[in-house]
Amino acid sequence: MNKRFALFAATLVLLLTPGLAFAQAADAAANAFDAYMAIAIAAGFGMAIAAAVCGYAQSKAIMAALEGMARNPSAAGAIRGAMIFGLVLIESLAIYALLVAILLIFLFVNNIG
Repeated sequence: MNKRFALFAATLVLLLTPGLAFAQAADAAANAFDAYMAIAIAAGFGMAIAAAVCGYAQSKAIMAALEGMARNPSAAGAIRGAMIFGLVLIESLAIYALLVAILLIFLFVNNIG
């Protein structure tokens, strides 16, 4: 586990540090473009993380519901209804993350320039 963490940390450092070698532009337009890029990247990462978490949570919920249905087939209807309600709540996380990403891109970017 420590070797994997060290390899991951070294890879992350190597990927993120080359940007430090570039000089910062003196004009304000370049800085505004950097802010646009940062907001777009942040929105993309936020949506990607939310989608990954939603996918993992939905798979765990479906797995648990199917195990419950296999153990007690007579309760399959109630389990199915609770599973669908849970999946709706899990999917709402991705919808909220998409809303935040859209707000970041369209509202806050317009206020920078």
